[in-house]
Amino acid sequence: MNQITEGLQATIANYGMKLILSLILLIIGLWIIKFIIKVLEKNIRNRFEKTLSGFLLSITRAALLVLLFISTASTLGIEVASFVAVLGAVGFAVGFALQGSLSNFAGGVLLLIFRPFTAGDVIEVAGYKGKVQEIEILYTILTTFDNKKIYIPNSSISTNSIVNYSAMETRRVDLTFGIGYDDDIHQAKEVLNQVVKEHQLILKEPEPLIRLAEHGGSSLNFAVKVWVKGEDYWTVYYDLHENVKDAFDQAGIGIPFPQLDIHFDQGTKLC
Repeated sequence: MNQITEGLQATIANYGMKLILSLILLIIGLWIIKFIIKVLEKNIRNRFEKTLSGFLLSITRAALLVLLFISTASTLGIEVASFVAVLGAVGFAVGFALQGSLSNFAGGVLLLIFRPFTAGDVIEVAGYKGKVQEIEILYTILTTFDNKKIYIPNSSISTNSIVNYSAMETRRVDLTFGIGYDDDIHQAKEVLNQVVKEHQLILKEPEPLIRLAEHGGSSLNFAVKVWVKGEDYWTVYYDLHENVKDAFDQAGIGIPFPQLDIHFDQGTKLC
């Protein structure tokens, strides 16, 4: 009986000390993890998108908690090697099964880190064009101009060329206007200059460019290139088409259309 009591006391003393050490390690570890997350939160929030910063903080917290759990279990004398092996095998199996989603996840992380575009930008990518509504970890959501919502996998975006129409404050509107070969090119140029000058949304700098650019098959073609603010692009684009037509009509300048003249030889017999 004495031997049993002594053995029990020794066991309690041994494991009791390990339990106390484990509890101390757990408490200190949780405090350290909380401190690390708080420091990271202050530094990450201002550098990355909200979605990415929240995800990075969650991943970091989970990883630190796993390490703390392994350290605590090891202090108690629990064999953790087999647990780590099983955890690794499970992670490999899950990664293999979700390799498509992981590819989208990696693409999402790259987009959120390098920021080729942000929410609110108008972009063209993977054959789609629209306004970015949200950048998620797996998908980027676009709204097209006819109000359709498109979910594009981030892996497709990260491996394709991206055209960001909102990246610059100003854009250039490039248009071509044709006149007849019988019309006065100097008068046409003056009319175009007057139309451009009168439009309030067209910027003075950089200076607009209006030049005769081509002797076409049925018309003389003027190149008109003007600079506008990004949000005014389509307004100016459509206004110039309407205003130039009105100005040409008032000036008696014709806008030719393709036509074909057929001449018959009088000696030709038609069957």
